[in-house]
Parts: sequence; C-alpha cells; structure tokens
Amino acid sequence: MAYKTTSLADQVFERLENDILFGVYPRGTVLTELRLVEELGVSRTPIREALRRLEQEHLIENSAKGSVVLGVTREDLLDILDIRLNVGGLAAYYAAQNATDQEIEDMRHVLDLQEFYYNKGDIDHIRQMDDQFHEMVCRFSRHTVISDVLTPLHRKTMRYRRAAIDQHKSTREVLNEHRAIFDALAAHDAELAQMRTVEHIRNARARMLERIKQNG
Repeated sequence: MAYKTTSLADQVFERLENDILFGVYPRGTVLTELRLVEELGVSRTPIREALRRLEQEHLIENSAKGSVVLGVTREDLLDILDIRLNVGGLAAYYAAQNATDQEIEDMRHVLDLQEFYYNKGDIDHIRQMDDQFHEMVCRFSRHTVISDVLTPLHRKTMRYRRAAIDQHKSTREVLNEHRAIFDALAAHDAELAQMRTVEHIRNARARMLERIKQNG
C-alpha cells in the first residue's frame, strides 16, 4: 500500500477506521503495532497515532494483548441515529438560512452526480455523493459544533448505509429524500428543511434496522 508523505498518520487512521467500520477487522479482533506495520508497510509512529485516535473514537480499546476492535454495535447505531435525528434537523434548519447561492448550486451538482451514479449502478460513488451531501448540510449551517458532532457519527454508519444503498429501491428513496431536502434548502425554508431532514433520518433508521434484521 502506497501512502503520500504528508499526513501519514491521518491516512493510516482513515484506512484503519474504514476497515473497522466495514468489518475487515471484526469486533474482537486484536490489532498490534507489529501486525499493522507488516500489513500497511509503514512505521510504528503513524500507527501508534492512528490507534490513539481510534481509541478516542471508541472504535478500539486497549488490552494486555493489543488493541481490541469494538466497531459499531446495533446499540451504538441506535444511539447515533437518535442523535442525528435531533442535531441533523438543526443543521438543515441553519443551512437553509445561511447557504449562499453558489453553495446551493454546488449541492445541486452533487445531487445530479448521485443520480448519474444511481443510473450506472455505481454503489461506491453513490455513497461518496451521499457523504458529500450530508457534509455540505453541516458546513452550510455555519455552526462548527454541529459539524463536529455529526461528521464522525455519519462516518460510523458507513457499513449500515452501504448495506441499504445496495438495495435499488432503497437507494431511489434516499435520492428522492435528498431532493426534497435540497428543495427546502434552495427555498431557504428552514422549518421545512428541518422537517424533511428528520423524516429522512427516521427513514434511514428504519432501512438500516431492516437490513440488520435480514442479514445481521
């Protein structure tokens, strides 16, 4: 695996976080510095920093044998979605008030790309556009604390969102919900944007739980 020389610890963290969240390292896996040095081909220093950050995110915990993977449990997911129901709606409320005309156009472009990748059946890019859409709502809110709360929580649901996106019907529903939120943001209707975002997250919660019920 090749890494750029800049922000090596960040890149190692993102790789390990992604692998944990997508189940490459299942819950209970023991990660040691030596194992990760061999697997990732980097020195101990960026790995040690990445493990420290993963522990702060409660994705791993230290043990006598090494770092034990915790991942995101069903209970964690429910807590995350409950928080997103409240804070996510608030982010949309403020974004509707504060987004500039250019930012609205940038968001329209992201949604157009999401439609494009949907028509191609490109799951990975659909999820990337989903991430961008929600990141934009946070950023356009102009409330740093809201972004700091929501961004890491959104990342932690990646595996469950990917499972939902794999279903064609569910993905169509998600895109329609994004468009409805966008229309409210473009109209600068804060209350409507908040209401539609809460509805979107509530629907996402139901879709994720259904997938867990079906597949574990």
